[in-house]
Amino acid sequence: MPMTRAEKARRTRQRMLEAATRLFTERGWTRTTVEDVARAAEVGVQTVYFTFGTKRALLKEVLDVAIAGDGDPVATLDRPWARKVLAEPDPAGQLALQAAGAREVLERAAPVLDVVRGAAAADPELAELWRTNLQQRHTVQLHFAEALLAKTGGCLRDGHDGASAADIALTVLGPETYDLLVSGRGWTPARWERWAADTLVRQLLP
Repeated sequence: MPMTRAEKARRTRQRMLEAATRLFTERGWTRTTVEDVARAAEVGVQTVYFTFGTKRALLKEVLDVAIAGDGDPVATLDRPWARKVLAEPDPAGQLALQAAGAREVLERAAPVLDVVRGAAAADPELAELWRTNLQQRHTVQLHFAEALLAKTGGCLRDGHDGASAADIALTVLGPETYDLLVSGRGWTPARWERWAADTLVRQLLP
Protein backbone atom coordinates (compact mmCIF):
# COMPACT_ATOMS: atom_id res chain seq x y z
CA MET A 1 0.00 0.00 0.00
CA PRO A 2 1.48 3.39 -0.96
CA MET A 3 2.27 5.83 1.85
CA THR A 4 -0.11 8.68 2.48
CA ARG A 5 1.09 12.25 2.11
CA ALA A 6 0.99 12.68 5.89
CA GLU A 7 3.12 9.58 6.41
CA LYS A 8 5.64 10.77 3.82
CA ALA A 9 5.82 14.15 5.55
CA ARG A 10 6.27 12.50 8.96
CA ARG A 11 9.11 10.32 7.71
CA THR A 12 10.80 13.25 6.00
CA ARG A 13 10.57 15.30 9.19
CA GLN A 14 12.04 12.41 11.18
CA ARG A 15 14.88 12.05 8.69
CA MET A 16 15.72 15.75 8.99
CA LEU A 17 15.64 15.58 12.79
CA GLU A 18 17.92 12.55 12.84
CA ALA A 19 20.36 14.23 10.44
CA ALA A 20 20.34 17.45 12.47
CA THR A 21 20.88 15.58 15.73
CA ARG A 22 23.88 13.77 14.32
CA LEU A 23 25.43 16.87 12.78
CA PHE A 24 24.83 19.19 15.74
CA THR A 25 26.34 16.70 18.19
CA GLU A 26 29.29 15.81 15.94
CA ARG A 27 30.15 19.26 14.58
CA GLY A 28 28.54 21.68 17.00
CA TRP A 29 26.15 24.57 16.45
CA THR A 30 28.38 26.92 14.48
CA ARG A 31 29.83 24.37 12.07
CA THR A 32 26.46 22.86 11.15
CA THR A 33 24.47 24.63 8.45
CA VAL A 34 20.94 24.13 7.22
CA GLU A 35 22.48 23.10 3.92
CA ASP A 36 24.42 20.36 5.73
CA VAL A 37 21.23 19.06 7.32
CA ALA A 38 19.39 19.09 4.00
CA ARG A 39 22.20 17.21 2.29
CA ALA A 40 22.41 14.59 5.04
CA ALA A 41 18.64 14.12 5.06
CA GLU A 42 18.49 14.03 1.25
CA VAL A 43 15.97 16.85 0.99
CA GLY A 44 16.02 20.33 -0.46
CA VAL A 45 17.20 23.23 1.68
CA GLN A 46 13.80 24.86 1.34
CA THR A 47 12.18 21.73 2.77
CA VAL A 48 14.14 22.23 5.99
CA TYR A 49 13.20 25.91 6.16
CA PHE A 50 9.56 25.19 5.30
CA THR A 51 9.33 22.51 8.01
CA PHE A 52 11.21 24.21 10.85
CA GLY A 53 11.52 27.88 9.91
CA THR A 54 15.01 28.60 11.24
CA LYS A 55 18.14 26.77 12.30
CA ARG A 56 17.42 27.74 15.93
CA ALA A 57 13.90 26.30 15.70
CA LEU A 58 15.36 23.12 14.26
CA LEU A 59 17.75 22.81 17.22
CA LYS A 60 14.87 23.43 19.64
CA GLU A 61 12.88 20.58 18.13
CA VAL A 62 15.94 18.34 18.14
CA LEU A 63 16.27 19.09 21.87
CA ASP A 64 12.57 18.52 22.58
CA VAL A 65 12.62 15.14 20.83
CA ALA A 66 15.87 14.10 22.52
CA ILE A 67 14.45 14.88 25.96
CA ALA A 68 11.06 13.29 25.35
CA GLY A 69 12.23 10.34 23.29
CA ASP A 70 9.52 10.99 20.75
CA GLY A 71 7.67 13.81 19.04
CA ASP A 72 4.44 13.45 21.00
CA PRO A 73 3.23 16.64 22.72
CA VAL A 74 3.16 15.11 26.20
CA ALA A 75 4.54 17.06 29.16
CA THR A 76 7.32 15.46 31.21
CA LEU A 77 5.17 15.11 34.32
CA ASP A 78 2.52 13.28 32.29
CA ARG A 79 4.94 10.71 30.95
CA PRO A 80 4.88 7.17 32.40
CA TRP A 81 8.31 7.37 34.06
CA ALA A 82 7.42 10.61 35.87
CA ARG A 83 4.05 9.28 36.98
CA LYS A 84 5.84 6.23 38.36
CA VAL A 85 8.18 8.51 40.34
CA LEU A 86 5.26 10.40 41.86
CA ALA A 87 3.30 7.21 42.63
CA GLU A 88 6.18 5.41 44.39
CA PRO A 89 5.30 5.33 48.13
CA ASP A 90 8.83 4.79 49.47
CA PRO A 91 10.99 7.95 49.61
CA ALA A 92 14.24 6.14 48.76
CA GLY A 93 12.42 4.29 46.03
CA GLN A 94 11.22 7.58 44.60
CA LEU A 95 14.77 8.97 44.50
CA ALA A 96 16.02 5.81 42.79
CA LEU A 97 13.31 6.21 40.15
CA GLN A 98 14.26 9.86 39.68
CA ALA A 99 17.84 8.80 39.00
CA ALA A 100 16.69 6.07 36.62
CA GLY A 101 14.43 8.49 34.75
CA ALA A 102 17.20 11.08 34.51
CA ARG A 103 19.60 8.46 33.13
CA GLU A 104 17.07 7.43 30.48
CA VAL A 105 16.64 11.04 29.38
CA LEU A 106 20.32 11.99 29.54
CA GLU A 107 21.53 8.99 27.56
CA ARG A 108 19.53 10.50 24.69
CA ALA A 109 19.68 14.20 25.41
CA ALA A 110 22.99 15.02 27.11
CA PRO A 111 24.91 15.55 23.83
CA VAL A 112 22.20 17.88 22.49
CA LEU A 113 21.98 19.77 25.78
CA ASP A 114 25.75 20.25 25.56
CA VAL A 115 25.33 21.79 22.10
CA VAL A 116 22.69 24.21 23.38
CA ARG A 117 24.72 25.11 26.47
CA GLY A 118 27.81 25.76 24.36
CA ALA A 119 25.97 27.86 21.77
CA ALA A 120 24.13 29.89 24.41
CA ALA A 121 27.26 31.86 25.26
CA ALA A 122 27.25 33.57 21.86
CA ASP A 123 23.60 33.43 20.78
CA PRO A 124 20.95 35.31 22.84
CA GLU A 125 18.05 33.22 21.50
CA LEU A 126 19.80 29.98 22.38
CA ALA A 127 20.72 31.46 25.75
CA GLU A 128 17.00 31.93 26.32
CA LEU A 129 16.35 28.35 25.17
CA TRP A 130 18.92 27.13 27.71
CA ARG A 131 17.37 29.21 30.51
CA THR A 132 13.93 27.89 29.62
CA ASN A 133 15.19 24.31 29.66
CA LEU A 134 16.84 24.87 33.05
CA GLN A 135 13.61 26.31 34.46
CA GLN A 136 11.58 23.42 33.07
CA ARG A 137 13.94 20.90 34.67
CA HIS A 138 13.71 22.72 38.00
CA THR A 139 9.90 22.74 37.78
CA VAL A 140 9.88 18.97 37.31
CA GLN A 141 12.26 18.48 40.24
CA LEU A 142 10.13 20.78 42.39
CA HIS A 143 7.07 18.58 41.76
CA PHE A 144 9.14 15.55 42.72
CA ALA A 145 10.47 17.32 45.83
CA GLU A 146 6.99 18.24 46.99
CA ALA A 147 5.93 14.61 46.57
CA LEU A 148 8.99 13.55 48.56
CA LEU A 149 8.09 15.96 51.36
CA ALA A 150 4.61 14.47 51.57
CA LYS A 151 6.07 10.96 51.83
CA THR A 152 8.48 11.94 54.62
CA GLY A 153 5.95 13.85 56.67
CA GLY A 154 7.51 17.15 55.65
CA CYS A 155 10.89 16.19 57.11
CA LEU A 156 13.97 16.22 54.91
CA ARG A 157 17.63 16.22 55.94
CA ASP A 158 19.04 19.53 57.20
CA GLY A 159 15.63 21.18 57.06
CA HIS A 160 15.47 21.27 53.26
CA ASP A 161 12.21 22.55 51.83
CA GLY A 162 10.83 21.75 48.38
CA ALA A 163 12.80 24.48 46.63
CA SER A 164 16.18 23.55 48.05
CA ALA A 165 15.52 19.84 47.56
CA ALA A 166 14.73 20.61 43.92
CA ASP A 167 17.99 22.58 43.69
CA ILE A 168 19.95 19.55 44.89
CA ALA A 169 18.19 17.18 42.49
CA LEU A 170 18.69 19.64 39.64
CA THR A 171 22.44 19.62 40.34
CA VAL A 172 22.89 15.90 40.92
CA LEU A 173 20.71 14.86 37.99
CA GLY A 174 21.74 17.65 35.62
CA PRO A 175 23.45 17.17 32.25
CA GLU A 176 26.55 19.00 33.49
CA THR A 177 27.15 16.41 36.23
CA TYR A 178 26.25 13.53 33.94
CA ASP A 179 28.58 14.78 31.21
CA LEU A 180 31.44 15.32 33.64
CA LEU A 181 31.30 11.80 35.05
CA VAL A 182 30.14 9.78 32.03
CA SER A 183 31.78 11.57 29.12
CA GLY A 184 34.63 13.19 31.03
CA ARG A 185 35.59 10.53 33.55
CA GLY A 186 34.45 7.41 31.73
CA TRP A 187 31.73 6.26 34.14
CA THR A 188 29.05 4.00 32.70
CA PRO A 189 25.50 5.38 32.76
CA ALA A 190 24.59 2.57 35.18
CA ARG A 191 27.33 3.62 37.60
CA TRP A 192 26.21 7.24 37.35
CA GLU A 193 22.61 6.21 38.09
CA ARG A 194 23.65 4.29 41.22
CA TRP A 195 25.79 7.21 42.41
CA ALA A 196 23.01 9.73 41.73
CA ALA A 197 20.38 7.72 43.60
CA ASP A 198 22.73 7.20 46.57
CA THR A 199 23.70 10.88 46.61
CA LEU A 200 20.07 12.02 46.62
CA VAL A 201 19.25 9.69 49.51
CA ARG A 202 22.25 10.89 51.52
CA GLN A 203 21.50 14.55 50.83
CA LEU A 204 17.75 14.57 51.28
CA LEU A 205 16.47 11.79 53.52
CA PRO A 206 16.68 11.99 57.34
